[in-house]
Amino acid sequence: MTKKTPLYDAHVLAQARLVDFGGWDMPVHYGSQIEEHHAVRKDAGVFDVSHMTVIEVTGQDATDYLDRLLANDIRKAKLPGQAIYSAMLNEDGGILDDLIVYSNNPDSFLLVVNCATREKDLAWMQQQIRSFTCEVTERPDYAILAIQGPKSIEKTRGELSIAQREATARLRIFQGVWTEGWFIARTGYTGEFGFEIILPEEDAPGFWDRLVAAGIRPVGLGARDTLRLEAGMNLYGSDMDESVSPMESNMMSTVVLPDRDFIGAAALRAQLEKGKLRKLLGLVMRSKGVLRPHYPVFCDAEKVGEITSGAFSPTLQHSVALARVLRTSDSMTVDIRGKMHPVEWMMPPFVRRGKRVQ
Repeated sequence: MTKKTPLYDAHVLAQARLVDFGGWDMPVHYGSQIEEHHAVRKDAGVFDVSHMTVIEVTGQDATDYLDRLLANDIRKAKLPGQAIYSAMLNEDGGILDDLIVYSNNPDSFLLVVNCATREKDLAWMQQQIRSFTCEVTERPDYAILAIQGPKSIEKTRGELSIAQREATARLRIFQGVWTEGWFIARTGYTGEFGFEIILPEEDAPGFWDRLVAAGIRPVGLGARDTLRLEAGMNLYGSDMDESVSPMESNMMSTVVLPDRDFIGAAALRAQLEKGKLRKLLGLVMRSKGVLRPHYPVFCDAEKVGEITSGAFSPTLQHSVALARVLRTSDSMTVDIRGKMHPVEWMMPPFVRRGKRVQ
């Protein structure tokens, strides 16, 4: 039996194509994935991401607990509402999940983790909390809406209350604020400006309807994937999992090693000392065809890795991919059904704020 978000009826009414995604009935698109993608790049789109898991960590040891749990340094979140993106690692340095942490205060944090890893994440977090005075509490009573695009902030703020508009007026990227029972943050998964709003599930349908009436287009998981790929953002289970470390996943900027003893730190130090790590990088193919996951990547005719995520880029009008490889050169190719296609490598993103990076 699949789960349904508070917006399930709205998706059905909008004639969305619904699929089972991580045990949830979720919309892939509402008629045209390409048009939804362009709406986010050029105007504004709204995503139902209520399938994501919201978790509270509270108590006098909440900061120390998260400092032990996360590869990034939670103490960098010095202001209320500040967001930190981090990996949660196992003892071998493998990525259990990637997540966003929002700081309320040193004794209270809000986490958003992936739905497919919910049970594993909660079990791991409870296992690690034993020596700390704090609590981990799942909050299934919250829904999450992501409104993204160059006009998303202006259009969304027009549908907020006066108090909410005032509270969000000076928010910067990776900051959020509690206002009238909603948490409104300047975060996202598309490479565009926008909001992610955590709100009581009973408030979600009415707010969704107001956003759509204001000209913000509903967007499904299909366009969400091509948007995040263009932005060079990893997808858990495709570009990273427990078999790889942050160093092999283009995530070193989210790891703070000096003077810290988080779970997996010793393994990461050993990997860095050993060297010869694989790299997660971007591939661009300008010829016809589409780069797909698991296609082998070659460097000077030697297989050096494989694609982890790939798709046709609606913004760039050619195929792009993320690939994990041992080395690079000026002569790289991808094997697509027995035919070698030349590709160029680059460090992602491919698109930033709707514009080609290179």
